Amino acid sequence: MKPEYKSIVVELSGQVATIRIRHPKMPGGDIHWDLGEVFSELRGTDEVRVIVLTGTHDGVFSVGPLTEQYDRQQDPGNDRNDPHRHWHTFTGLVRCHEAMAQIEKPIVAKLNGDAFAFGASILFGCDLIYGRPDARVADIHLALGELEPYGSRYGIVPGDGGAVNLPLFMAPTLVKEYLMLGRVFTAQELADMHVINGVVPADQLDAHVDDVVARLLKRPAYALAWTKRVANRHVVDQINRTVDAGAGYEMVSFLQAERQGWKDRTEL
Repeated sequence: MKPEYKSIVVELSGQVATIRIRHPKMPGGDIHWDLGEVFSELRGTDEVRVIVLTGTHDGVFSVGPLTEQYDRQQDPGNDRNDPHRHWHTFTGLVRCHEAMAQIEKPIVAKLNGDAFAFGASILFGCDLIYGRPDARVADIHLALGELEPYGSRYGIVPGDGGAVNLPLFMAPTLVKEYLMLGRVFTAQELADMHVINGVVPADQLDAHVDDVVARLLKRPAYALAWTKRVANRHVVDQINRTVDAGAGYEMVSFLQAERQGWKDRTEL
């Protein structure tokens, strides 16, 4: 595996690859690009049959930037609309969603804590999802600081995938409440709604996911891989219809906000 990933840690053990998302305060890296790269790389690694996606810190799966960090990024001297920066981020997130859906290896999410922003988007790109009951899941693009200290006070299109996979899990009214009003769900609520596979007390989560992985590895390798590929045809179709549009509209949001100086944009 490539050693230069800064936003994630990749651990290989037998036929299992564990990807740990670094805490948002860790410097460097672009999680969109890094995850797109690592999933693409793992797809061609026959020695790996199952992937586990989790956070590196207890209580945090992946939550995006802190509000004050995001606000500082909007300083006049900070050009968020640098073409290379947009290319790197948005191409990375598209590749990430495509690779997660198309890789012939089951991806098991171990939701060890809060998943906000892109963390929530990739959570719903996993094939099996287990979490601690109190973990929170939310899209913060339009939350307008209501989930401080995380997120943005400005409001942008949830283009990193929030509108891509979630319509496969929830009714349209719930999806729009989640995206437009920044509704927060706990993992317990999502399990009760049959959106995720289940919740496990925090001190039992590692053992539970280990058991799930062991059971997957008992299945014939080729049959398991092709089963995911067949089962995910509708997921791939959904990604093809939506992810580029979402990324494009989010870029437009940045351009509009930059032109208006990140001021109030509540009028058309």
